[in-house]
Amino acid sequence: MIRPRLRDDRGQAFPIYVVVVAGLLFAALAFFAVGQASVVRSDAQGAADAAALAAARDARDHLVPGVDLLTLKPEDWKKVLEGGLLYAGGACGAARDFAAKNDATATCDPDPPRFKVEVKTAGTVGDSVVPGVSGQHGIADATAVIEPRCQLSAPVANPSPSPGGQDKPVSVEITCKGGGVIKFDPAKSEPWSTLARTLFAVRLVD
Repeated sequence: MIRPRLRDDRGQAFPIYVVVVAGLLFAALAFFAVGQASVVRSDAQGAADAAALAAARDARDHLVPGVDLLTLKPEDWKKVLEGGLLYAGGACGAARDFAAKNDATATCDPDPPRFKVEVKTAGTVGDSVVPGVSGQHGIADATAVIEPRCQLSAPVANPSPSPGGQDKPVSVEITCKGGGVIKFDPAKSEPWSTLARTLFAVRLVD
């Protein structure tokens, strides 16, 4: 009588074992799907951050077409140092290029000095046992801002005209945060993109 009862007990335990194993497998698959979704979201956020920074840096590195540092007057230099003469015409193109490098597409909303970018990853979560997750793309946004770091050290007098009647190029002294001083000499001027990286900071904001 005892042996048949043991066999019956084992027979009754087998369905429970199957249910437990199936539950564990489902939980493992669900955990894997959540992990995949997290990776896709992380990829999207990384692409958004890079694209927003690229947009802001492109604007920082370009002046409005036609602006010549050698002909700027002191009041114009103030506009430059405040970011008023930066050119954002290529910013969204730079954002899209960086997003593409991260296997994503980007939409750009420039509002200088702020540049907001939203990206969508080309890759998806893939098939998933979690409802509503299968095939989802990663979507994220980021905003970068250009911040002025420098100002004219002191008012600079307008230059006197040259004998030919044209204004002489202006030399200016610029003081930056941290105590750095830049002396812009028209005769030894650096490319704007090089100078801009000292004059302005670019960072991500919430």
